[in-house]
Amino acid sequence: MTDSDRDRYSRQILFPGIGPLGQERLLAASVAVVGCGALGAFHAGALARAGVGRILLIDRDFVETSNLQRQWLYEESDARDALPKAIAAARAVARINSSIRAEPLVEDLTPANIDELLEGATLILDGADNFETRYLLNDWAVDRSVPWIYGGAVGSYGLSMPVIPGRTACFECVYPEPPSGAQPTCETAGVVNTITALVASWQVSLALRILTGASVEPRITTFDVWTGDVRHVSMPPPHPACPACALHSCRHLHGADRVPISLCGRNAVQIHDRRRPLDLAALAATLAPLGGVRFNGFALRFTIPPHELTVFPDGRAIIKGTQDPALARSLYSRYIGN
Repeated sequence: MTDSDRDRYSRQILFPGIGPLGQERLLAASVAVVGCGALGAFHAGALARAGVGRILLIDRDFVETSNLQRQWLYEESDARDALPKAIAAARAVARINSSIRAEPLVEDLTPANIDELLEGATLILDGADNFETRYLLNDWAVDRSVPWIYGGAVGSYGLSMPVIPGRTACFECVYPEPPSGAQPTCETAGVVNTITALVASWQVSLALRILTGASVEPRITTFDVWTGDVRHVSMPPPHPACPACALHSCRHLHGADRVPISLCGRNAVQIHDRRRPLDLAALAATLAPLGGVRFNGFALRFTIPPHELTVFPDGRAIIKGTQDPALARSLYSRYIGN
């Protein structure tokens, strides 16, 4: 730890729970933020200010105006330029703390790339917007003995839970199956921006405790910022027949590439099974006569009402204006190619 570090983090070092040794551990830590939306954007800023030495920022999406109400790192210019969230988050983190490493990864986390994207991570913070990704994270974390912290928020309600392999139940122990039926989302039920900040802050607090060697109680914590209710419920013990932490089948980690999925209440479908590099500049020139095209070097946005295609350099695309995977595939094939 340098003299500059001692000065910068002096108030944190004074706190007995962290101290000089804890700060050195934070500086040496590598934390993956999976999903840089309402939770993940807060994670990134808080970790940077705490002096976590390396932050992996993983997100598949881009900044939109509707994000600005609750996604703390982003500005109007990020939405206007349709910047990928990982890129915008890394730029913001660099302005907050230029002495740490913020690595943006504009990717969708899949079984095929999770080893590469999470390489070196000593802890994972969950900012994902779907259970599919969380089951995948859980399999990887259990298999690699890496702690991760689940979090979610919608409306005025949120919750968080630490998963520490070998010490607590895992995510699949607590949630053997994803919730059935239509679930509320920020797009359908709205969200109060303070609940996302509260849940994300709680997640980062748990992360700091784990990274500095402090003990963490295996509890599910729920919050409601509108009613003021806060509850702590003890996590169940690990399930002896859990496919992830007991049987180690890791069925999500070893599964095949995923089919197109509808995105969290957004009237959009992601096509993420066409892994091939694209020359976006050339594609922009091809599509320009057919509709509106915006290209910023990181992603291409093509608008042909009532649909909008956002295409990334790896061939992945988000198609807005439909929740029908077949139609999304058709639009992809029509304008991007098979």
